[in-house]
Amino acid sequence: MAGIGSRIDETGTLLRVAGGFALRRDVGGRWRLDLRRTPVDHVENRVRITGVLVEEGLVEVDGVAPEILAAPAGEASGEGAQTGS
Repeated sequence: MAGIGSRIDETGTLLRVAGGFALRRDVGGRWRLDLRRTPVDHVENRVRITGVLVEEGLVEVDGVAPEILAAPAGEASGEGAQTGS
């Protein structure tokens, strides 16, 4: 587990929990989140958070953004596309 003061950059599902928010982590477990803004558009969606661990299990969040999934291999560069010749 990360130590106090560690930078956190993780993906998971943003949850509303007991009047606050938490991240259900992809790697298992949860972080409680100390947020400056209320990210209502992201609740129950997959997100990426960045921040600093300020106490055991609590992240002071710098940013919350929708998780951007990478395109499957070959799709982004056009590999495997037919040329028509």
